[in-house]
Amino acid sequence: MILPAKQKGKASFQHAESILTLGFLALILLGTVLLALPIAAKSGQSIGLFDSLFTSTSAVCVTGLVIVDTGTTFSLFGQIVLIVLIQVGGLGFMVFATMLMVMLGRRISIRGRMLIRESMNTSSLSDLGSLTMLYLLLSLTIELVGAVTLCFRFVPLYGWKHGTWMALFHSVSAFCNAGFDLFGNYASLTAFSGDPLVLLTVASLIILGGLGFSVILETARNRQGFRNLSLHTRIVLMTTLVLLLAGTVFYWIVERTNAETLAGCSEGEKILNAFFQSVTMRTAGFNSFDLSGFRDGSKLFSSLLMIIGASPASTGGGIKTTTIATLTLLMLSVVRGESEVNVARRRLSDDISRRALTVSVLFLTTLLTGTLIISLIENGRFPLDDILFEASSAMGTVGVSAIGTPNLSSASRAVLLPMMFLGRVGPLTLAVAVAKRQGGIRTASKYPEEKIMIG
Repeated sequence: MILPAKQKGKASFQHAESILTLGFLALILLGTVLLALPIAAKSGQSIGLFDSLFTSTSAVCVTGLVIVDTGTTFSLFGQIVLIVLIQVGGLGFMVFATMLMVMLGRRISIRGRMLIRESMNTSSLSDLGSLTMLYLLLSLTIELVGAVTLCFRFVPLYGWKHGTWMALFHSVSAFCNAGFDLFGNYASLTAFSGDPLVLLTVASLIILGGLGFSVILETARNRQGFRNLSLHTRIVLMTTLVLLLAGTVFYWIVERTNAETLAGCSEGEKILNAFFQSVTMRTAGFNSFDLSGFRDGSKLFSSLLMIIGASPASTGGGIKTTTIATLTLLMLSVVRGESEVNVARRRLSDDISRRALTVSVLFLTTLLTGTLIISLIENGRFPLDDILFEASSAMGTVGVSAIGTPNLSSASRAVLLPMMFLGRVGPLTLAVAVAKRQGGIRTASKYPEEKIMIG
């Protein structure tokens, strides 16, 4: 009797993953239709179905890669559609569906609870309605604070009406790690490379959005010190801090003498911009200087940051900070000759290590396959490191580009579409969603053990 119950649970889990995947697809298609309307463009003429599909996919998957300039192409209606797609795609469509059900006083079904659990990456099925509302309220509060702060800079520049809209749009785009901007001419934040208020506000929003709701909430509630936080939260915070410091130091050392990036800045501005790129390269997609001037080493290092990405249950992409931390701990345990992965007087289960390896291999396989296909399509038009940079940006849902996405051929842009989707939904999620299994995950038969040579 126990085995069928487990199988039923696994089947429901698979069904939940399928609905989440289809939900993102439905949202992308809806966005495509709305952005293709003539009213969505400043010119009054439709931007075309493919450009709408690409932009909608990039917005829902909070990537930020664009093939039409957002600020000069889309009307206010189109910009509103974009920010709604970014908000729903970043926080998760199940969050907004749950909010609607709570407001209407409807009870959330078990299936609905499973969907919310998978969307928010939590283990409990109880009190998810209240938790979801708290998640949404906290996110909107952070975005509002960010928008008010940005108003101090944008309102004097653009006036009350347009400046307030600019502040709100970029606050939501930053917290959702989307990287869309309205400054025009694909400029992103290059005009504010010497402005600490704008760069530090946007960086703070990106970091908070990339930590994940549970980490923010637990950290805010904690009054007993770092050691009393859960292992998950401690790993996320420590890994994030290490990556931010490593990125800042790297960009400052490598780019500080580069005439095309930081050489013309003051020492304070060099540190500020190095820190900002360390933040945004992991998943956000804003840039404070022209990335085409990056040294080759910086492009490769940036690709690694984009692959790692943000943290679980956050608005960012990548294989996630906990995944890279688990792989590092697994490697250290093998080097030390230990049979188990231990950290902070806790043992990580074999299932966690297997999932980390699976996610990483699927992610890297998809990334390298996409890079190879694009390099064959472009046939030498762009250096391989630039193509890898572009592919990593798509898979990591980052949105930065060193060659300019509009400069790619239509076929290459088409390759980027599924890469953005996979980067947001997650290779493992999609694999489970499309797996043709009956009765859930089977327990493997135990065969005689035999060794093979490794290394």
